[in-house]
Amino acid sequence: MIKTESAYREAVEKLRQDKSFIESEKIRFKKLGLDEEHIEIAIQPYISFHEQLKEEVDYYERIKRGEFETVINLRSIGKTLIAYRIYSGLSQSDLAEKLGVSPSQVSRDERNEYCGATIERIQQVMEAMNMISITKINPTEIVSA
Repeated sequence: MIKTESAYREAVEKLRQDKSFIESEKIRFKKLGLDEEHIEIAIQPYISFHEQLKEEVDYYERIKRGEFETVINLRSIGKTLIAYRIYSGLSQSDLAEKLGVSPSQVSRDERNEYCGATIERIQQVMEAMNMISITKINPTEIVSA
């Protein structure tokens, strides 16, 4: 998963290079006398990697536009936190500053998609990104019907 703007730019450049490389390999294999079927078999691993990277770039572009999935279970919360950070335009360093931790800590958390993070840590990250607001309820204000 692409998690930073610099990784996104590198991925876009890699896609451009891969496309050119795949075309040159097709030509090279054709000159070696391979038929179309064997050429497709030979370049299939390159195409698979290219398509996987393209999906990651597409996903990053969607989350930058705010098109990401709603959290439906706690297993997906890490991916959603990363997506929201990207959508919000925060770098990992920006988030680290808001949390009062090192950028390497945020990088580790995101690399692991917040797996193993405490509920308190998830809460802190959500608050730092203004995903939620905390409203304190005064028990005396609760009126039963």
